[in-house]
Amino acid sequence: MWARGRDWLQHVFLFQSRGNRAISLATIAVISVLLNMFTVLLICGGLVGFYLLLCVTVLQLPKCKSTAKLHGKTVVVTGANTGIGKATALDLARRGARVILACRDESRAQAAVTDIQRETGNKEVVYMHLDLASLKSVRSFAENFLNKESRLDILINNAGLVIAGKTEDGFGRIFGVNHLGHFLLTILLLERLKECGPSRVVTVSSLAHWWGKIDFNCINTHKDLGLGSSALDLLKLYSHSKLCNILFTHELAKRLKGTNVTCYSLHPGAIKTDIGRHSNLWWRLFMAPILLLFFSDVDSGAQTSLHCALQEGLEPLSGRYFSSCAVQNVPAKARDDAAAKKLWEVSESLVGSA
Repeated sequence: MWARGRDWLQHVFLFQSRGNRAISLATIAVISVLLNMFTVLLICGGLVGFYLLLCVTVLQLPKCKSTAKLHGKTVVVTGANTGIGKATALDLARRGARVILACRDESRAQAAVTDIQRETGNKEVVYMHLDLASLKSVRSFAENFLNKESRLDILINNAGLVIAGKTEDGFGRIFGVNHLGHFLLTILLLERLKECGPSRVVTVSSLAHWWGKIDFNCINTHKDLGLGSSALDLLKLYSHSKLCNILFTHELAKRLKGTNVTCYSLHPGAIKTDIGRHSNLWWRLFMAPILLLFFSDVDSGAQTSLHCALQEGLEPLSGRYFSSCAVQNVPAKARDDAAAKKLWEVSESLVGSA
């Protein structure tokens, strides 16, 4: 009988020992899950904190400080129906300027005119047709403008694209629109700018110029800055065209010495625009979260354009490159006198013979 009782007690103790071990394992499992959750939350919190820090430092672009009023002044902004161009035109209209939206797409441009007039109360905002992919259209715009408008105080070469194909004149589309079209437009309007001085020419370039190069052999042979139509090829062509913008401004400043016209190129910042709207679906899907998280809005993107167009005292800095509303240094290839002069002469030849 005693033996049976001892066996029963041993059975109870063994059961309790196994139960405690099971409870301990369950407790450890719960603690492990909680620790993992805490680690994930800590990492997420750190990432959110880092992103917020970026938002108030790197991603927070400075604003144009100029309080200039522009009543009686006339400004031309290319590509002003959307993005940075529209935001720039909106600000200029608020200051009282007569603003010409020089755009290709009439319906989008007229919609932008309506928006800007409604928001600013300025009825001196008008659309004039300009297709930078057609030198005939550029000449037609210039002739129309010079016949209708008595003043030109600021020319903002803002339009740009990243798209494959050729222009009407057989140039690479990126080369033709981003550089050659604006080159010809500026040349055709230069005398009016001189007559209305002090006046300014502002050309929107990009930080991408650091990766650009000018292959004059390719220009002479293929009427383009490079070959290829893949996404990477197009980004390279875009970079080359943005280097053209800076070299153009560099040479233009030299040719404008002794006049009352000054010129500036700039990087607007990493901005959410629809410049890549012609890209393929997969590229747009890849870029969407990056644009959402790390790129600034178009109002921020317009600030350096406005600074170069309006800020007092910039005349000694004519020909220089700006970013974040301040003058910036550029690599040697972007201030190469010989390359800038040659690009000017080649561009002059291309637009003159097209």
